Amino acid sequence: MDRFISTETLIIELLLVASLVAILVRRLRVPYTVALVLVGLVLTLQQPLELSLTPELILALLVPPLVFEAAFHINFTELRRNLPGILLLAVVGVILSTLIVGGAVSLVTPLSLPIALVFGALISATDPVAVVALFRALGAPRRLALLVEGESLLNDGTAIVLFNLVLAAALTGHFDLLNGVADFLRVSAGGVVVGLALGWIAAQIIARVDDYLIETTLTTVLAFGAYLVAERLHFSGVLAVVVAGLVNGNIGPQGMSPTTRIVLFNFWEYVAFLANSFIFLLIGLQVNVPTLLANWQPIAWAIVAVLAARSIVTYSLGWVVNRFSDPLPLRWLHVLNWGGLRGAIALALALSLPASLGPQGELVRIMAFGVVLFTLLGQSTTMRPLLRVLAIVTRNPIQMQYELRHARLMTFRAAATHLDSLYRDGFISEQAWETLRPELLRQVETIAHSVRDLQRMYPELTTEELESARRELLRAQRSALMSMRRDAIISEEAFELLASEVDTLLMSEDFMPPEPPVAHAGASAPTNDSARPKNSS
Repeated sequence: MDRFISTETLIIELLLVASLVAILVRRLRVPYTVALVLVGLVLTLQQPLELSLTPELILALLVPPLVFEAAFHINFTELRRNLPGILLLAVVGVILSTLIVGGAVSLVTPLSLPIALVFGALISATDPVAVVALFRALGAPRRLALLVEGESLLNDGTAIVLFNLVLAAALTGHFDLLNGVADFLRVSAGGVVVGLALGWIAAQIIARVDDYLIETTLTTVLAFGAYLVAERLHFSGVLAVVVAGLVNGNIGPQGMSPTTRIVLFNFWEYVAFLANSFIFLLIGLQVNVPTLLANWQPIAWAIVAVLAARSIVTYSLGWVVNRFSDPLPLRWLHVLNWGGLRGAIALALALSLPASLGPQGELVRIMAFGVVLFTLLGQSTTMRPLLRVLAIVTRNPIQMQYELRHARLMTFRAAATHLDSLYRDGFISEQAWETLRPELLRQVETIAHSVRDLQRMYPELTTEELESARRELLRAQRSALMSMRRDAIISEEAFELLASEVDTLLMSEDFMPPEPPVAHAGASAPTNDSARPKNSS
């Protein structure tokens, strides 16, 4: 009982730390995952914690929701259009990276070639969580974000399969190339088949059920169940989850109500937030800084080898992609190269190394932690400046001008409101109020005219603003419906009907505000003059 209470207390403490970090990073321009790792490092330096970060905890509990959530939101049409390039990077790229890193590391560190190849396999899987989050925040090109995320999803499974094959060869002392290729294809294809089958079955059940609680539960069962079933059959569990998420995310929502889709998207966004928070906070808590410093030379060589292999793979395979597909700009290749972060998969595989590898296995773990820490703290934090230097994400000068004028308008209106409050509360005299108020109102009117002029010249400036405002109005309607249901003003049946109408509009890509009620016979519609507010200022 005491152990359960202590475990529960630790989980609550970690959730609290993650929440506080999430609040803090909103004010600082630091990736959330990087901040979690730094906080974990600070905590473990202040008071070392006895934590057992096992590979089962990462691979079976924390990775499936992350992989499923990412795959669930990928549009299959866009993925299929870019699939050749993604497969090259995720399959051929992982194999090349394993060979390059393994060969280089075996030359400059105490690791033998077989163990060096094991390190090359486990460190080849990319985990660009922080990079993808930055892409979304800055509005990077959709195809570039899809390439980064798609490669990460598929190369996780590839790296795990390759790691198991190379590890078996290192332990037994011999490797049969033909059998190795056959096992690679069998494990990969088996995971894909399991994911296809379970994803399709879940989508068919969801299409016949109209209950968002049941449908959300089914997707949860699918995410974890696909991994467990595939692993029990000795296939790739991660690839099974990826394919199940793709199938369910592209077929399942067709049979869902708008309410279910909103609940489902919010649920998986929250679960992915939790999984990411735990993984990267635990990484920081697990890192032994004195041990890393004591082994700085092999870690430095490993970092150099990983960066070199990533560059060779990215630019060479990028050239191949450009030969038979839509060309990738050189600037994008720079981003793909530097965005090859390492994370949870690499650490899980490093932790799963058997004790029989002895000191070499321990060195592999230390090097893996060092490389992951470098990519998170070094590459992730410099991605924003790189995007700006390469002019991939740039600020539209017209949009910037609109924001400045709009902000000035809001500040002068706020000043006028505060002036009225000061006068009303007796803090300033009527003479001061009558002197200052016309000056503020003139400023407000002048800036308001400049904002309207800009909107007339560039109508697209208000599109996003209108979209946001309309959605906020719909959310207010839904909140009012929930309050009426809670207070028993409307029945559950009426709530479901009205909430479904609002949710349909919320899920629509180009929704319009609700139509005004039809006038009764004999009633005249208001003219434009009568509909206009009396005080237009």
